[in-house]
Amino acid sequence: MKINKKKFIYLISPNKIHSSFYKNLNLVLKTRKVSFFQLRLKNYSLKKKIIIGKKIKIICKKNKVKFIINDDPLLALNLDADGCHLGQKDMNVKTAKKILGKKIIGITCHNSINLAKKAIKAKADYIAFGAFNQSKTKKTRHVASIKILNKIKKFTKTPTVAIGGINAVNYKNLLLNNANFLAISGYIWKNKKYKPLQAIERLK
Repeated sequence: MKINKKKFIYLISPNKIHSSFYKNLNLVLKTRKVSFFQLRLKNYSLKKKIIIGKKIKIICKKNKVKFIINDDPLLALNLDADGCHLGQKDMNVKTAKKILGKKIIGITCHNSINLAKKAIKAKADYIAFGAFNQSKTKKTRHVASIKILNKIKKFTKTPTVAIGGINAVNYKNLLLNNANFLAISGYIWKNKKYKPLQAIERLK
């Protein structure tokens, strides 16, 4: 998987998709800072996810951004997305690879070197760690420190994604400490001070 240092953002969808979202998504992706967009919708029916996913896929393709589905390899297959992100309680990487072939499979490794080693052995395309900061998007069950990013880089070239409460104040420290991509959601979509486009433009 190629790493473009200028496109270091791994953008995650808000929990609710409103009609204004698609316009904002297009503006944000046009900045050419985003490598991945992950559709993470917990409380929507499969039918609704497919309708939303089809619209988002068009916007991602137009802006050359990889379209990733959270938790559900079968939905990723249905939408012909670029890949799928798995949690530790989801399907394992090998089974997901059988479903999705050569598409991107990433996995959450929390703050565990052991989980990361298992993911690397299973040939995950990227490994995600966090939370590095308190997050309003998700409850923080696992806390990760910068040390884990530096340790991982000593034994693998597998790209790393840092997640958890990332914003314009704390993002640079993660990039300086071997995070290849930064998973961001709340800072872009729930920012009380800046609109999504203004928020992303502060991440230089």
